[in-house]
Amino acid sequence: MSRDLSTKYLGLDLKNPLVIAACPLSDNAVFLKCIEDAGASAVVLHSLFEEQIEHEEEELAKVQEFGTESFAEALTYFPEMGDFRTGPERYLKNIEKAKKALSIPAIASLNGVSPGGWVRYAKLIEDAGADALELNVYFVAADTAMSGQQVEQQYVDLVAAVKESITIPLAVKIGPQFSSPAHMAKRLVEAGADGLVLFNRFLQPDIDLDELEIRPHLELSSPAELLVPMRWIAILHGRVSASLALTSGIHSAEGLIKALAAGADVGMVASVIYRKGFGEIGVILDGLGQWMEENDYESVEQLKGIMSQANCPDPAAFERGNYMKALTSFTGQPI
Repeated sequence: MSRDLSTKYLGLDLKNPLVIAACPLSDNAVFLKCIEDAGASAVVLHSLFEEQIEHEEEELAKVQEFGTESFAEALTYFPEMGDFRTGPERYLKNIEKAKKALSIPAIASLNGVSPGGWVRYAKLIEDAGADALELNVYFVAADTAMSGQQVEQQYVDLVAAVKESITIPLAVKIGPQFSSPAHMAKRLVEAGADGLVLFNRFLQPDIDLDELEIRPHLELSSPAELLVPMRWIAILHGRVSASLALTSGIHSAEGLIKALAAGADVGMVASVIYRKGFGEIGVILDGLGQWMEENDYESVEQLKGIMSQANCPDPAAFERGNYMKALTSFTGQPI
């Protein structure tokens, strides 16, 4: 008997709960087709960054202003900035190409932190045909004068500004570094988020000791990273009126099953594709279907949230009680 793997995410009907997370793979038309053929139910396109938009606009502004004092007519020679579509033009075309090439939903991604003028590009992304928008808020609060309350308000204001400019579903991808992630999740949903993606991976810079320079450093995720988002998905399931996506740490069918059992509507993967190839999408989905058959689950909907905090026989397992139990029961020995 075949199992029903379908799920709903951001109001979109998906054939299964495996979604490709935002990554450079989706910037390639051939790879996009491989992703669909391998069985993924949706893809989050690579991100358009706030800095990219601002840089392009600054460069265009320099061109516009060059020579404007040379003669009177030059003051009005160039058109206004608003008449141009600068940096995102290629990104918008990629959305259009993706929609033509794919039959699965294509979710665009905006990566930024400030509720500035770049937010208007959310509407251009919608006009380009994106089925939904994922707002990836990547913000390192390094200003000692900025309070936690101010940081949180900046997130809320940004979500509200983006939501106001679009009609397609909006997902918000955040990190876990809030003093009260559950309360923050509630605020983001109230501000307009239709879904939450947990969690963003804050990439850490490294120091090159030979050159004494700061170097960017990127490592693919590991299965161990599943635990943090799984915990918070389990806590939030049934408590916020939004779709939930778990990202970071899903490298196998087991990881996807745990994500669903905790309460996620979908699991997002990228690192495992880089390590093992597009074929791993089918391996994970086959493993999900086999596990459901062996454990008498007829559908993903039936599986979803069975181990959430609200449904777990021991809700304290997701809180402090399990912390004490884990430490006191550890019997490892030094090598």
